[in-house]
Amino acid sequence: MKALEFKSKIKSGSIKIPPKIQQQLTDNSEENVRVIVLIDEKNTPDEMLFKNVAIKEFFDGYADSDGIYDN
Repeated sequence: MKALEFKSKIKSGSIKIPPKIQQQLTDNSEENVRVIVLIDEKNTPDEMLFKNVAIKEFFDGYADSDGIYDN
């Protein structure tokens, strides 16, 4: 299976497919495709708090004696 990746915007419930990508799809008008939509996340204050607590908890569990594994 080949993968095609592109950036677009949703406008009126539709995603515009760039012409370069369309050229790759027109060989077979009945071609099955799988569409994956990833939306850029905006970090809300709650998400930032969770991330910061997770990082703190992770490093709180690190002891100086664990340094032997760093090499």
